[in-house]
Amino acid sequence: MTILNAHIVPIDGEAFDGGLVIKDGKISELGPKVKASRGSEVLDAAGQWLLPGFIDAHTHLGVHEEAEGSMGNDTNEMTDPIMAAVRAIDGINPREMGFDDALSGGITTVNVNPGSGNPVGGLAVALHTHGGYVDDMVLRNPSGLKAALGENPKRVYGEKKQTPSTRLGTALVIRKAFQEAQDYLSQPAKDRKGKDLKLEALGMVLRREIPWRQHAHRADDIATAVRIAEEFGYQLVLDHGTEAHLLAPLLAEKEIPVLIGPLFTSRSKMELRNRSLANPGKLADAGVEISIITDHPVVPIHFLVHQATLAIKEGLDRETALRSITINPAKVLGLADRIGSLSVGKDADLVLWSGDPLDVMQRANLVLIGGEPVYHYDQESRSGVVAPR
Repeated sequence: MTILNAHIVPIDGEAFDGGLVIKDGKISELGPKVKASRGSEVLDAAGQWLLPGFIDAHTHLGVHEEAEGSMGNDTNEMTDPIMAAVRAIDGINPREMGFDDALSGGITTVNVNPGSGNPVGGLAVALHTHGGYVDDMVLRNPSGLKAALGENPKRVYGEKKQTPSTRLGTALVIRKAFQEAQDYLSQPAKDRKGKDLKLEALGMVLRREIPWRQHAHRADDIATAVRIAEEFGYQLVLDHGTEAHLLAPLLAEKEIPVLIGPLFTSRSKMELRNRSLANPGKLADAGVEISIITDHPVVPIHFLVHQATLAIKEGLDRETALRSITINPAKVLGLADRIGSLSVGKDADLVLWSGDPLDVMQRANLVLIGGEPVYHYDQESRSGVVAPR
């Protein structure tokens, strides 16, 4: 397929008017002078905006199904504080309605996390937003190990009157888990009493094969997250980061990315007292690499781009806003070589917008994943049409 007469925003590079060629699911050519080859299917974009598919690096899509009540909520296995071995992929329903919403919002990739009820919640997975068999949608599995500090694990296990019931206790059980994993990995494989799935998962973090995805809102919890990461030497990614701007110089110095959000919420608990749409801009101004997230279903996933738009209103620069929902989350997920920007050789995960996606009046008219159309907006019925899963 060749897309012509588009306003192309490649993210890594200046926008231009021109075309893009897709071959075998990849971008094979793009530029202002692209022409269609003989026999190629041609799509005339008629001035519409072409961007890479957006990426939401922190969701519970498919494991916390909308309109299903408790039967559709599989985010937290809260029967043990250290649930490192559970895998989000085992609870994902790819036909959950949120996946269709994601496509309507121009989102082609999501990271699905377990919840934050446990100090260590389980293994995340990065996947495309269209498909009927979840294993075929996977881009990286596992993509990180989810953990939580702050109110959530403290409340969950405090109500059970067991450790951890304080912030001190939460940090303790995380340290003990890592120490146990270090001891396990120090033994020759032949001397271990079988494979311990929990310690193997923690071992992937210690070997820096996957990042430690740390749920933390308050500045004191963020400081604890940094402290433990330095003790054990793993790659730290901060999820939520409501008060991360208070430690922005430290995070910038240590090159710790922040996945900030959800931003369209009330201050429903004490940890969110300093929630503000101005915080992404404060972090970016200090040199912190940010990604904006919805934490779907906390914020409906198709509002991802609108969070970026309103963050611009409150001080975030436009270029960083677009990077925060494209190439920055792609880096966090270890997928920047495939998605997050438009360049030759990358996956043809593309969205054709009616205009500037940062204008709330514009919409995603066509979504391609791997060069295949998976969604289009039907003007006559005023509704989105999703390809069969």
